[in-house]
Amino acid sequence: MGLWLVNADVLAGSRFRISALAETVATLNVLMGRRPNRPGQLAHVSQLRAAFQRRMADDPVGRAFLAWGFRPAWLVDFLCVPPTEQEQTFDEELDRIRGATPAALLADLMADTAAAHDPTLHVPDLDVPDLPDRIAEVMEWVWTTAVKPDWQRRKRAFDADTIARIRRLSTGGWAAALDDMRPNMRWLGEGRLQINAYDYPPQDLADGSLLFIPITGAHGWVGWRLPHLYSVVYPCTGLLAGDTPTAPHALRRLIGPARATLLSQLGNPMSTTQLVSATGFTLGAVGNHLKILLDAQLVRRRRAGRSVLYYRTPDGDRLIAATTNDSHTTDVPSR
Repeated sequence: MGLWLVNADVLAGSRFRISALAETVATLNVLMGRRPNRPGQLAHVSQLRAAFQRRMADDPVGRAFLAWGFRPAWLVDFLCVPPTEQEQTFDEELDRIRGATPAALLADLMADTAAAHDPTLHVPDLDVPDLPDRIAEVMEWVWTTAVKPDWQRRKRAFDADTIARIRRLSTGGWAAALDDMRPNMRWLGEGRLQINAYDYPPQDLADGSLLFIPITGAHGWVGWRLPHLYSVVYPCTGLLAGDTPTAPHALRRLIGPARATLLSQLGNPMSTTQLVSATGFTLGAVGNHLKILLDAQLVRRRRAGRSVLYYRTPDGDRLIAATTNDSHTTDVPSR
């Protein structure tokens, strides 16, 4: 199995990071039909796929890039490279690809194939002097058309996922925070992180930095910028489908229908704006009820970027669990 050896210093310095390029790669997988469209990931996916197919119809270089770069169980290395601190925006991440040489990108695309070992094999559609720009144009189209219009909602979901995992880490350790990140990934203890089920030699991350990057896609990947930067890209949980949990009847009688509704929503961290959208309550009402729930220590809050996200405490979780067996859910919450 693939093992990363992660010492205490690497764990202590690990952090969550948002990558616009990683999210664009995940979206491209859906537009190509290689991955399913998760609930809340892409609206109007049929129309977007049709527009993508029209865009690619007259781009033989782009089609060859997709064919060679997105093979079954394999993603070309230059799309997996984790961002540095200086690469905060999509354009800054994409500049790394634009600045690469055609030979370097072609070598990455030919990796693990017969073409990589047989100089007589030729791939004319990819062997072009403007290969970096042609690849960047495909990625930029996906970002501009399918991701950027919805980027702020996605960022809020990523922030919420990050806070939820930090909360799990504080209460259950690394196993609780990492075990459900992606299939076949497990924290084995004693500095061993299983990242997949493949029979690869262990990789020692000593003196390295480890990033965890959420995406809306159904499957993630791992990447590295040798020798010191490594990343795990994983499917974000929560806040994508727009589900509205129903507050248990007993809980509504206990703390009031509006506060019960808000507490039921906060299984995953949410901002006041999200709570207003999900419940239909006014902003003032949400703020007042959240203050009461904070004072009762049923919820906590944490800043994520420019947003303040609220989430249930363990006492809030226990209160929800103790009242969920009640089956009477017909009351309509007051505002």
